[in-house]
Amino acid sequence: MPESKRSTSFTSRRGLLFGTAAASAGALLAGCTSNDTKDEKPAADSRPAADDKPGKHVTIGFAGPQSDHGWLNAINDNAKSRAKKYSDVTLEITEGSNDTAAQIGQIETLINKKVDVLVVLPADGKALTQVGLKAMRAGIPVVNLDRIFNTPQAYRCWIGGDNYGMGLSAGHYIGEKLKDKQDAKVIELAGLDNLELTKQRTQGFDAALKNYPNIKKVARQAADFTVESGQAKMAQLLQAQSKFDALWNHDDDQGVGALRAIKQAGRDDFLMVGGAGALSAFQAIDADNSVLKATVLYPPTMAASAIDLARALGQGKGIGGLAEFEIPASLTLYSAVVDKDNVGQYMSTGFR
Repeated sequence: MPESKRSTSFTSRRGLLFGTAAASAGALLAGCTSNDTKDEKPAADSRPAADDKPGKHVTIGFAGPQSDHGWLNAINDNAKSRAKKYSDVTLEITEGSNDTAAQIGQIETLINKKVDVLVVLPADGKALTQVGLKAMRAGIPVVNLDRIFNTPQAYRCWIGGDNYGMGLSAGHYIGEKLKDKQDAKVIELAGLDNLELTKQRTQGFDAALKNYPNIKKVARQAADFTVESGQAKMAQLLQAQSKFDALWNHDDDQGVGALRAIKQAGRDDFLMVGGAGALSAFQAIDADNSVLKATVLYPPTMAASAIDLARALGQGKGIGGLAEFEIPASLTLYSAVVDKDNVGQYMSTGFR
């Protein structure tokens, strides 16, 4: 189901270190009425909303993992380019690292510099929870990006993708394409099985397929999110499965390798759906000259949105279009399907 615009869904949590008192005060102000003030506008009408107009200067510390994958590199690029958009934002960015001890040290340096807000995409959410707590206790609100800390006390706001939703979107797209075919067969090229996100993507995919009793998943192979592994594991699947109708590949980077294996095998008798939103996938979908017909987004633009949220936090603003005084505690990005019908809209967001 094509999407005309990128969507976000909002959920809230209670008991965070920041925002609770202000939210309570806002509720009291909005709820108090009397004969003398009944014609006054609600307090929320004057809420300062985040916008592009220059405001209070905000120094944002950004700490992410090493850019050893196209999606992670796009995360860094999105954060940098978004910060440059604002004349009232200074971005203090660390050198990305997949070593948890090194990343903790980098974040502690930012804390010692007394940045106004921190944006952190942890290499390991569990391992970095304590440094998130340290920042919050030091009065520095944290925007936790994608890989979540173990406790909401370690962040003021979490923003990230929807791995389960990716599976749902992929499953429903394939299901609708094959709903009229008897005894349809699908296979799955997953990511790393020791990652929770991989399990969630498979769970969502399986849940969606339950809506289509004519479709059966006949094979699943885990790869490693690399071009090389995608090619090797896809070759194994093709050898084992002489006939199937659709493939869902969890990751567009490993999908480059998967497409190589498919081309080498001379197969074009099925449709393929990718995952994440790489530029190469968008271009292949647009060209419409391969089995790849769609990809499900896990948008790296979340890093740009994290900068927006950090700026709003630093300036004491909420989000335009919402009535609350504070930004939400949690934002889950929607996993839209990009296919031939809407790929032009998303082309500029594709990562290399």
